Amino acid sequence: MRIAYLDCFSGISGDMFLGALVDAGVPAKLLEASVAALDIGARLEVSRVKRSGIAATKVDVFAGAEKELPREVFWEQQGHAHAHKHEPAHEHAELREHNYNQTRSQPTRAGAPARHQAEHGRGLKEIAALIGKTNISRSATQTAIAIFEALGAAEAKIHQTEIETVHFHELGAVDAMVDIVCAAVGAEALGVDEIVCSPLNVGGGTVTCAHGVLPVPVPATLELLKGAPVYSSGIEVELVTPTGAAIVKTLARRFAWFPAMTIEKCGYGAGTRNFPGHANVLRLTLGESQPTLADHTSQETISVLEANLDDLNPQVFGYVVDRLLEAGALDTFALPVQMKKNRPGTMLTVLAKPEDASRLAQIMFAETSTLGVRRREERRQALARKWITVGTRWGEVRLKIASLNGTVTHCAPEYEDCRKIAAAHQVPLKSVMQEAMQKYFKDAKP
Repeated sequence: MRIAYLDCFSGISGDMFLGALVDAGVPAKLLEASVAALDIGARLEVSRVKRSGIAATKVDVFAGAEKELPREVFWEQQGHAHAHKHEPAHEHAELREHNYNQTRSQPTRAGAPARHQAEHGRGLKEIAALIGKTNISRSATQTAIAIFEALGAAEAKIHQTEIETVHFHELGAVDAMVDIVCAAVGAEALGVDEIVCSPLNVGGGTVTCAHGVLPVPVPATLELLKGAPVYSSGIEVELVTPTGAAIVKTLARRFAWFPAMTIEKCGYGAGTRNFPGHANVLRLTLGESQPTLADHTSQETISVLEANLDDLNPQVFGYVVDRLLEAGALDTFALPVQMKKNRPGTMLTVLAKPEDASRLAQIMFAETSTLGVRRREERRQALARKWITVGTRWGEVRLKIASLNGTVTHCAPEYEDCRKIAAAHQVPLKSVMQEAMQKYFKDAKP
């Protein structure tokens, strides 16, 4: 299967994605033809640049002589321009508010007057109709509209309104329309079966806009990235833009670390900024996927908590384990260890979901004699699992079924179900478990 992998170690924006597409082999002329088909007075400028020594392709969108700028650069220039004009404070604020309403989710071109931006305010239906009139393929048209719909849904939720009532001033701007339409056309031109995306470096710090200071990621980006793995490397700059987030949300089939693949080619799309010691590029790698065990198992991050105990009453140990399991631990187990001064002890290990780790560590501190809990994050693979229920002469028993690539590899009756039945009917536990297994093999369909 042919796949494309987006490595978002420096985030993603619309122009970075277009640059990566061109650098990976998508003809620039194809994207230029798509821009011309929109007929909105825009053009592309493609150039070669370096970002921290890495050669990359930079794609800029022009509307006439105006070029899009990063959000904070635009507002910095606007602030300087108005300061030189000595405008009254209230007029300054109103103009900034009007401009920002036109470009809330996209960087605005330096010096673009509010009237010019307002001319490009469009509703979703108008945008869809405009894209539909072009000569791009049906699937690319649907993809472009889907990206706009993702942006619109995020905006609608943030502003507590319906998507039909969202007026796409910022999304209907020329640069946003070009980025999204070219992203859809270019992604189709890759000819891949699947686009996989890495965890996204969202950046950090704050951005200043007409509404004041906002944290990074900004609200629209955060809404779009729900369900996606994200992190910040500490760079205090907005690395994932709302348009970039909408592209990923729409195009990426799944999120994963670098997949097993035979590499064919790769491309680098440059961002506008050039950070010292950090290559501000988006990497796009193309190739054939290589099936591995990981393709047939789920992968997740778990927290491992450990504590060494050498002075805990053995009667308390079982209680601690029960409390941890009831509180959401995925598993607990103990190993005998030889501690300092040759004292025999026990190492208690708890497997947990990362979001539960701190709470479970508190239980370990409260219920044991340990003075410290070690914690680390690990990746684990798990077989596909499901539950089925079978009937025995004494009652119903659940069985856990594990499978690999559709083939059942293991099945086991649920201990608690069997224990309760055995106790209630005064029959051997092993008899209940054996009958549950017999009923499964006879009646159940894996």
